[in-house]
Amino acid sequence: QQTIFIPNTQRPGGAVNIFVRTPQDPLALASSVGSIVHAMEPEAPVSIRTLDEVVGRTIARPRAISLLVSVFALVALVLAAVGVYGVIAYSVKERTQEIGVRMALGASSASVFRMVLGQALRLVLIGIATGLVASAPLTRLLAGLLFEVGPLDPATFTATSAALLTIATVAAYIPARRSMRMAPVDALRRD
Repeated sequence: QQTIFIPNTQRPGGAVNIFVRTPQDPLALASSVGSIVHAMEPEAPVSIRTLDEVVGRTIARPRAISLLVSVFALVALVLAAVGVYGVIAYSVKERTQEIGVRMALGASSASVFRMVLGQALRLVLIGIATGLVASAPLTRLLAGLLFEVGPLDPATFTATSAALLTIATVAAYIPARRSMRMAPVDALRRD
């Protein structure tokens, strides 16, 4: 292994980093390393840190940004679920008489349930497709924050789409279930 020594006078103003590799606890050797450095250069300031600390400080900002983006994504997901629930619940309420007529003419509860849930899922699938198309060019903005994941990672897009579809299905299930339990006579009497 080749080694080169450069005198500190040839490199003024720069900090000198010495890395010590040991099978022991690195902090147990801290005083010994500090003593050796002070024996060679009594005026040298010595700051001893583990490699985990150095790496932790290096990635602290990207980690904080990733955490913040994750929190915003979770809030957006909750808002999307509440929005889907609200839109489908409102749609069911507005279509109460239509659902009553369908059930009075012989539509089964299951077919009404499928109709309402199908309408919700069509809207969600259109939203997911639009989001995928719109997000592809925007991934370049986040490329610097990604670690071991490509900006157009198919697994990430698939998992995100599946999560959105699942949450939207659960959010649309409640109004669809409510429409299924509607009595035709009550539905026709409402204004």
